[in-house]
Amino acid sequence: MTVPFATSARSSVGLEWELMLADTATGDLIPRGPELLAALEERSTLERYTVTGELLTNTVELTSGIGDTVAAAVDDIADAIAEVRTYTDPHGIDLLCAGSHPFAQWYDQSVTDKTRYHKLIERTQWWGRNMMIWGIHVHVGVDDVDKVFPIINALAVYLPHLQALSASSPFWAGDRTGYASNRALVFQQLPTAGLPWPLHDWSEFEGYLDDMVKTGVMEDATEVRWDIRPAPRWGTIEVRACDGMSTLPELAAVAALVQVLVEHLSRRLDAGLPLETIQPWFIRENKWRAARYGLEARVIVDHLGTQRPVVEHLRETLEEVGDIAVELKCARELEGIQTILSDGASYSRQLAIADAADGDLREVVRHLVGEFRSGPTLREHLAALGH
Repeated sequence: MTVPFATSARSSVGLEWELMLADTATGDLIPRGPELLAALEERSTLERYTVTGELLTNTVELTSGIGDTVAAAVDDIADAIAEVRTYTDPHGIDLLCAGSHPFAQWYDQSVTDKTRYHKLIERTQWWGRNMMIWGIHVHVGVDDVDKVFPIINALAVYLPHLQALSASSPFWAGDRTGYASNRALVFQQLPTAGLPWPLHDWSEFEGYLDDMVKTGVMEDATEVRWDIRPAPRWGTIEVRACDGMSTLPELAAVAALVQVLVEHLSRRLDAGLPLETIQPWFIRENKWRAARYGLEARVIVDHLGTQRPVVEHLRETLEEVGDIAVELKCARELEGIQTILSDGASYSRQLAIADAADGDLREVVRHLVGEFRSGPTLREHLAALGH
């Protein structure tokens, strides 16, 4: 199978942000996505952003245009949020984002009426119906198809860092799971989801797709749901490992980190330098540790098995890529990573709210709604940094 890899601008950025729709009075999820999309369809046809449906009718996905910078892509997302609110605010619908809803039940949710979603549920059954998960996807343009899998394999070293920073699903169907990111472990139950296979080059990827299509596992490359995957149609590497971010500045921070890491690895390839990779069993262990412990995880950072606190290794990584962030004009957005490291990720804030409310998870939903609505816009956040 020949799969062309589209031409894209190097280190350009595209963002996807999945949002929950909740009832203003109860905080529970509501299946209002189809009516919202119908109301916005005409008004958003000429915009850079898109607002689309997802697997469940309680969700909408906001997608940016292709941005030269993270800020440009985030501006698209902010415009999409403003447009969505023109419908949700007067109709008693709240918006929020996290890797999971604190108390919603899978059997109360309805599936979007599309053939691909019905086929997915028919095949995956209980696990498919349990996909009450929300995430972000960060696309970064790659200028040479021969770089794609070397970068993906090296970027896998940083998957636990990204997962820990974004971890926001400590509750599941009313239970406190003990995991910072329960979503990470639920999502990998789908047949083509989870960690990427350690392929070496594009021809191996084409062979993989040929095998999967021939055996009826999938129809095309869009059904590859790895934590990091190539997106041939766009000419990008797409990071899908992250839980849904709860605020716009946090979304921008993680997007900036992905962008600078991809560019950093691309430059090493340009210079003929090796890329650090680690054994697949270390990558799997790191994923579990980040899901379980979030920013308190110790992760394996090299092929020798060296273990480091993820926060410590993140701070060193930020210093290493700081100059690249300046060149890519995302240094201010990247500073948001330091804020997450200092103040805690969404999972820790949710747990603190639940503890203060004697375990009332409705208060956690109110907190998430409030953060999403009242948290600073990216421009306000950057102004507060004094730059």
